[in-house]
Amino acid sequence: MIKNLGIGTGRRKTAVARVYLRDGNGKILVNGIELDKYFPIAEVAGAVRRPLVVTSNDNKFDIVITVTGGGPHGQAGACTHGIARALTQVDPASATSLRANGMLTRDPRMVERKKYGQRGARRRFQFSKR
Repeated sequence: MIKNLGIGTGRRKTAVARVYLRDGNGKILVNGIELDKYFPIAEVAGAVRRPLVVTSNDNKFDIVITVTGGGPHGQAGACTHGIARALTQVDPASATSLRANGMLTRDPRMVERKKYGQRGARRRFQFSKR
């Protein structure tokens, strides 16, 4: 049986990531696909690995991530948040360095909803005086 050392839920925009930390050698699976194949953009994949680099746990854990909703950047942010939360379960002392790098704070920015009687969230229809 596989034992999860830490479990974290990460969120950003409309993306939600469930992260499972297991003993291993640094393999990261996102929705059953390797990290570099799931996030082909190098900066995005690097952002997912950042919590491990900051806490110097690069090759200590295997990580299994299930992520839904949002786009690539939102999903990557959710994965980062989830990994950071899972790492604090394993090692509570690492929370200070993760918080200093802003990885334990949930990014609250979301797309504002469209209002009725308007063209968008804030954009109005063109006003005609006459």
